Amino acid sequence: MYKSVITGTGSYMPTQIKTNRDFTTHNFYNEDRNRIEADPVEVVSKFKQITGIEERKYASEDLNASDIGAIAAKNAIDDSNIDMETIDQIIVAHNYGNTIKHTIQTDNVPSLASRIKHKLGIQNQRCIPYDVIFGCPGWIQGLIQADIFLKAGYAKKCLVIGTETLSRVLDVYDRDSMLFSDGSGACILEYQDIDSNLGGILSHSSLSHATEEIHYIFNGPSYFPNSDPRLRFIKMNGRKVYEYALKQVPQAMKECMDKTGYQISDLKKIFIHQANEKLDEAIIKAFYKLYNLNTIPEFIMPMSIHTFGNSSVATVPTLFDMVRKAKIQNHELLKNDLVLFASVGAGMNINAVCYQI
Repeated sequence: MYKSVITGTGSYMPTQIKTNRDFTTHNFYNEDRNRIEADPVEVVSKFKQITGIEERKYASEDLNASDIGAIAAKNAIDDSNIDMETIDQIIVAHNYGNTIKHTIQTDNVPSLASRIKHKLGIQNQRCIPYDVIFGCPGWIQGLIQADIFLKAGYAKKCLVIGTETLSRVLDVYDRDSMLFSDGSGACILEYQDIDSNLGGILSHSSLSHATEEIHYIFNGPSYFPNSDPRLRFIKMNGRKVYEYALKQVPQAMKECMDKTGYQISDLKKIFIHQANEKLDEAIIKAFYKLYNLNTIPEFIMPMSIHTFGNSSVATVPTLFDMVRKAKIQNHELLKNDLVLFASVGAGMNINAVCYQI
């Protein structure tokens, strides 16, 4: 039986560390452009209590999203031990393209996928590169698209990458700027005859709400008074995002899980978008509540947000790569383990994938 199987993973986490302490000298403003009177030390302390973030990684000035995406891609290719010239599609999820530091200018032409193909040195003209912009769930959506192309017979090997340099689009006067970080993760997805019903992608689910939800995450001017309105930064209505995610994500996860035919007790790991520790914990609790379970299995949800922050499309693939390679304490993956990928982000978009190791 043929299945879409992840045969290799790779990631790149930048080396420049931005700690919470670095933000304690900032002056923060609210959306009304009024200075927040609370001591920045107190603001940062409350931020950590809610998000769990202690530090985050920023890319060095000489590296763009396509650069770090190519590094993660090369690591995944090496891990899978394939000839890169046999890759049929390169699918790159991102939101801000290549943004040169200090410019707030997005460069998407040519596509990041084309640039990564060039950086990898792939000569195969039938290797088709294209980008996916789907908010934070972009990498999972790329995985879903790759699975569909594989099942349709249009490809046999796909390279799926999530890469982002959110540090280039931050408003330093906005408290939410402390959330975001840079990073990239990738995988090779192959269509293989695995001679079993076990293994590979088992199911997926996607949802989109684009009425009032379209305004929950957006680009807007700095909160600093009299700032240049032409400069746009990543903005979000945190309360609305929290409420939306808590209501919608568990339902999408359950729909995906139920499609597999397995029991909830069979699920071994949940790789959820690293957006906010408290939010992720609440989503997992609500997910199990849908199965009338009040107890969450120990070590079901690996986390990387404490030291890596929220790197949008890169959080799930980098987390999966680290667990797959036993780089996170108390977490490992064994043959036939059933895992679930899930994410939520700008759009507002939601998706989930059930995968068996």
